[in-house]
Amino acid sequence: MIEEVRATGAAIRLITDGDVAGVIHCAEAEKTGIDMYMGSGGAPEGVLAAAALKCMGGQIWGRLMFRNDDERGRAQKAGITDLNRIYALDDLVTQDVIFAATGVTDGSILAGIRREPGYLETETILMRSKTGSVRRMQYRNPTN
Repeated sequence: MIEEVRATGAAIRLITDGDVAGVIHCAEAEKTGIDMYMGSGGAPEGVLAAAALKCMGGQIWGRLMFRNDDERGRAQKAGITDLNRIYALDDLVTQDVIFAATGVTDGSILAGIRREPGYLETETILMRSKTGSVRRMQYRNPTN
């Protein structure tokens, strides 16, 4: 698939982790140059990504991918009856939502924790779907 996509002239960036950040980049295509994210990850990360996209006006489609029968059984026990269902953004995030993330290590969206003389500094992004607002905050916490 990668060769086929590259043959069209599209660029591909392969990432090993940071799937929520990778998805967020798609909602800012004019800034990042990234139009689409394709990949697999955990269901909780998919819901987090959907929450961020709902705040930013993006879209997402996903389905559960099971590695074994135990995972299928857990999904059925949780009440999931259609194991092949494709979920859209509003299936994953059904109401207004607030998304917040604070960088622990440096990433493509947020700086990690910085230790400065006398304080620690963190960076947080806070988004709200109701207003479409995206805020970035820097916090300094004294270390005395």
